[in-house]
Amino acid sequence: MSEGSPLPAGYPARWEADVVLRDGSVAHLRPITPADVDAVHRFHARQSDESIYMRFFAPLRQLSDRDVARFTNVDYRDRVALVATVRGEIIGIGRYDRVTPTTAEVAFNISDQYQGKGIGSVLLEHLAVIAWEAGIQEFTAEVLPQNRKMISVFSEAGYEVSRHFEDGVVSLTFKIQPTERSEAVRLSREHRAESVSMRSVLFPDSIAVVGASRRTDSIGHHILANIMAAGFNGAVHAVNREAMEVLGLPTHARVSDIPDEVDLAVVAVPAREVLDVVADCAEAGVRTLLVVSAGFAESGPEGEELQSRLLAAARESGMRVVGPNSFGVINNDPAVRLNASLAPELPPPGRLGLFAQSGALGIAVLASAARRGLGISVFASAGNRVDVSGNDFMQYWLDDQSTDVVGLYLESMGNPRKFSRIARRLASTKPVIVVKSGVSSYGVPPGHRARSTRVRPEAFDAMLRQAGVIRVENVHQMFDVAQLVAHQPLPHGNRVAIVGNSDALGALTAEACVSWGLEVAHGPVSLPSDARGEQFAQALADAFADLEVDSVLSCFIPPLVTLDEDVATAVRDAAMKSEKPCLATFLGMRGVLERLSGTGVDGRPTVVPAYAMPEDAVRALAAATRYAEWRARDRGVPVRPVGIDREAAELLVERVLQESPEGRRLDLQEATELLAAYGIEVWPSLPARTVDEAVAAAAVIGYPVVLKSVAPLMRNSPGLIGIRVDLRTEVQLREAFEALNERLAPMSANSFVVQRMATPGVSCVVRSDEDPLFGPVVSFSIAGPPTELLGDIGHRIPPLTDVDVSDLISSVKASPMLHGHRGADPVHRAALADLIARVSVLADNLPDVASLVLNPVNAHSGGVDVLGAEVTVAPTPRRKDPGRRSLT
Repeated sequence: MSEGSPLPAGYPARWEADVVLRDGSVAHLRPITPADVDAVHRFHARQSDESIYMRFFAPLRQLSDRDVARFTNVDYRDRVALVATVRGEIIGIGRYDRVTPTTAEVAFNISDQYQGKGIGSVLLEHLAVIAWEAGIQEFTAEVLPQNRKMISVFSEAGYEVSRHFEDGVVSLTFKIQPTERSEAVRLSREHRAESVSMRSVLFPDSIAVVGASRRTDSIGHHILANIMAAGFNGAVHAVNREAMEVLGLPTHARVSDIPDEVDLAVVAVPAREVLDVVADCAEAGVRTLLVVSAGFAESGPEGEELQSRLLAAARESGMRVVGPNSFGVINNDPAVRLNASLAPELPPPGRLGLFAQSGALGIAVLASAARRGLGISVFASAGNRVDVSGNDFMQYWLDDQSTDVVGLYLESMGNPRKFSRIARRLASTKPVIVVKSGVSSYGVPPGHRARSTRVRPEAFDAMLRQAGVIRVENVHQMFDVAQLVAHQPLPHGNRVAIVGNSDALGALTAEACVSWGLEVAHGPVSLPSDARGEQFAQALADAFADLEVDSVLSCFIPPLVTLDEDVATAVRDAAMKSEKPCLATFLGMRGVLERLSGTGVDGRPTVVPAYAMPEDAVRALAAATRYAEWRARDRGVPVRPVGIDREAAELLVERVLQESPEGRRLDLQEATELLAAYGIEVWPSLPARTVDEAVAAAAVIGYPVVLKSVAPLMRNSPGLIGIRVDLRTEVQLREAFEALNERLAPMSANSFVVQRMATPGVSCVVRSDEDPLFGPVVSFSIAGPPTELLGDIGHRIPPLTDVDVSDLISSVKASPMLHGHRGADPVHRAALADLIARVSVLADNLPDVASLVLNPVNAHSGGVDVLGAEVTVAPTPRRKDPGRRSLT
């Protein structure tokens, strides 16, 4: 498609996507257009005779204009074709043609040069989602038996493929409905591709520093000097148009002049020159750009436009981008020794992987780690995060054997749904510690691509807890936790022993434990001020030997007799003999840190982490304990309620949006129909504008009934201000109507409905909201003051497991009301969980359901009754984490 060509009517721009291929490079996917005629001819001309025969079952060395016109003119519903491009040239074509209302024939043609990079798998993945949304349920394909690569594309996609051989052709058939296996395959491929793409950042064989200068105060000079000083094990090239050599290296005027392949180009030129550098790097086949240059979106609208052009140019050419405005990357692996950053020296090697965004934070994070003596495996700064983000590095750390703990300083978050699912997987094997001060638009730094959010901060906290992430408030706390989980085993419970030599310090430590939810099971033990080293060692040994103890806190001030070093040695020796974690607080003592290192019971080097104050140690231990509890728990299985008719719900939403393109609130009948498609029954309620209408409604519903105001003013009002219950006769109903009408009419709150009397229970609220940043957010609360006044609302981000649903119900402080409070019968928790599960699946399936509120939900011992429902639909932007691979 030539630049500037008009798009055909109905062109589905939402299908466009940038995807990471198996080798870590990037391709662009988009719908085919009539303007692609010449590009298709060029694509076909480059194909080998074998590839042409495999695709067309005939030696069609040249396609006719008629054939190409038919290929490029599609209706984007019954006939769909996608092309994969790099630098504007087509490298793959995938298409389907509907042959019955629910079946389509699918076919692919992949460039010889790009075969083996997973392009066919990506095209199939995207076509299957598009077809499923169009009502197609099954794909068929005809493949020559010798075309094993294409057969494997289908068989390895996670679908159940049936085969039939006839007349020398293999006919394949498979259902395209997403399954647990196909989803696992998709996520596994995404993980491998994005992990590989980070290897070109962290393990380049060759680096070009563009903007390397002789001026010692220039960024390019510092970057080049740091790369060379670290002893980088690959080839280093300096790019400078004016100087002949920089730091002893001969220079090249352009990257494309370098005779060797370049994996990583570090760009340190003025912002206005970056696009020219990107074009030159594309010409040279560079895999990744590390842009340390500033002057992009953080500088204003012109810089924002420049940043968008940078991203578009890089992705069109198949390159990933770290930055712009990045502090750089560091990899302490002895095989590479990479310091492509502004840090003057490599931090000590270790097992902690660190990610930050802005340069200023990069400096602070590295400096804090150095002060603590914490060794680093990998450090990366994404700057404005135009492309590569913390999600990409987490994909890499999933497989990295050199990293045991991950720390992330997030100033913004561009794709929380993807973050949540990757972090959950990473946290299941490695602690993930996140510093994130807030999620409001005020917290997004200039230059970061992030949608605004309408959710409460509690929803972000819930997302992190759901993913098993340890959230802290600042860098200081992040390293407090990191030095514990990096060097000590995780606790098996919350029972703590406290050993020290000060009653006051022991009491302070115990109070901190109680406030953080830890149980003091041993001590506080306070040794006398003149205690000797043997007494310290024995007290610690007793604490570690106590079977009722999971962790040991040692808290000391300078003893009168024993040397400081002897106390530290006693703590270290006791800790090294145990599999229980140990933390130390030494107030005013000197020379102890170097004596806290040793070899643990597993033979690995370990360190007893030391803290300046006991509160810091306790807070870190509490975080590690909660994380260990999450990691040991059953994560559950995804909720899949039965009796769901997704297609009926989608058709209803589509019909409403056709009538009201900007969206609207559904009427009661529409809301009831939508919810019924997901197995949610809404109790009928009949409007009653007059007393006679109320009596007529009661005759239809049957006594006893409830008369209530549905005016917004009365929603969640305490007591019986706007409602009368258990009305068993016409006389009672008439009296109730007259009384409520007289009372509420002056407030214009006399909008009444009549509803059947429900079984006494606990009134709850279940809702979902489609957020621009987070996507669907499901909430639960107890109706009334807990919701309206106290904000006691739990949140979770779909897709949910059964454990997530249970945790959501238990997360609200008022949840004891559900379990037999003050002698009441416990509610039917399984029925309540099923209702929440259905709402979560609906919210996940239907992004155009902008808001859904079930209020009240009457939970009782016999089940749950949905007494009221409000649903609003509105067109929403494409979610950041759609059901197909796509960079955001």
